[in-house]
Amino acid sequence: MATLAAARSAKRKAARRLARVPQVNGIGVMRIEAGYVLKVNLAEAVEPGVIPDAVDGVPLRTAVVGRIRRR
Repeated sequence: MATLAAARSAKRKAARRLARVPQVNGIGVMRIEAGYVLKVNLAEAVEPGVIPDAVDGVPLRTAVVGRIRRR
């Protein structure tokens, strides 16, 4: 798995790469047992292949969380 530094670097690249995907609500770094991954929050599900499996070797995990609204 990836180190924290690698995940932070990949997060910047993932943000640029996914900027045109309207379903993406946010991207964060998430710790798992073996290291770090990127978590991509989605407003709704996307077609397979829209979100890559990894960026610079750092795995991406997606979660459909719905639309983010101001309170």
